[in-house]
Amino acid sequence: MSTFNAYMALSGAYDADVARNEQLSHYTTYRIGGPADLVVTVHSYQALLRTIDTLTREGVEWVILGRGSNVLVADAGYRGCVILLGREFSKINFADDGIVSAGAGALLSKLVNETLSHSLTGLECCVGIPGTVGGAVSMDAGTRHDWIGSRVVDLVTLRPGDGLHRYEGSEIEWGYRYCSVPTNEIILEVTFELADAEKDVVAANMERLIARRRKRQPLGKPSCGSVFKNPPGHSVGQLIDSCGLKGYTVGAAQVSEVHANFIVNRGGAKAADVLSIIQHAHDCVAEKYGIDLACEVKLLGFDA
Repeated sequence: MSTFNAYMALSGAYDADVARNEQLSHYTTYRIGGPADLVVTVHSYQALLRTIDTLTREGVEWVILGRGSNVLVADAGYRGCVILLGREFSKINFADDGIVSAGAGALLSKLVNETLSHSLTGLECCVGIPGTVGGAVSMDAGTRHDWIGSRVVDLVTLRPGDGLHRYEGSEIEWGYRYCSVPTNEIILEVTFELADAEKDVVAANMERLIARRRKRQPLGKPSCGSVFKNPPGHSVGQLIDSCGLKGYTVGAAQVSEVHANFIVNRGGAKAADVLSIIQHAHDCVAEKYGIDLACEVKLLGFDA
């Protein structure tokens, strides 16, 4: 592959910002990760198409990255191109009757805050969750009892090499930290249907959930959020805690003393430290309970 040729072809491209050897620690909530060969921020649909075509022609591996809130990047970085969705993909529009459209690159926090400003209810379950709209929809983010997917009317994806595709919300299978949109398609825009509500009621719902997260999650330290999915009938945080792993440390990475399903970066943690803890917690729970925990965290740049 030739990342240099791709860099030269994309440099100066309209509606795109191109950089080489960018530290991905700047692009993840973990603040961990080595350099990517290329980072391209595309600000329009045409720029996205051109970028993917160029990378494909040059044989350069690529991945779409939101705000890096559910990603662990290898210490050696990523030998490929990270694509970020910029301006055109960050717009939020409110129509009548509670219909809201948002680009996949829009901040989830901004969308949630604007629904409050418009006195709309339905997305309170996403308050305090970092990341982008596209990332939240792809993993059906929310609480244990309420998820963003239940508000999706439709969404538009790009099938590389095949063009745009629209899915009705009812066509998509939604589940716990899962949706059935193919992983090789790029979510571009999502339309939600929300309901009118008194603003103070919406605000109270949000504050209640934020207060709960502040009490139960280590919001003050870099992390990627929950590490493992809750197995049916169990709290994974309680399972890991019962193995005596709260506070367990490797290097500067630590199982949170607030919630055992969070691994925090105490400052200068390496991806290898986090991965070591993930494996150890998985093995301890498997040995004690016979439960094979499923990891929520996406790994980037690691050997398969």
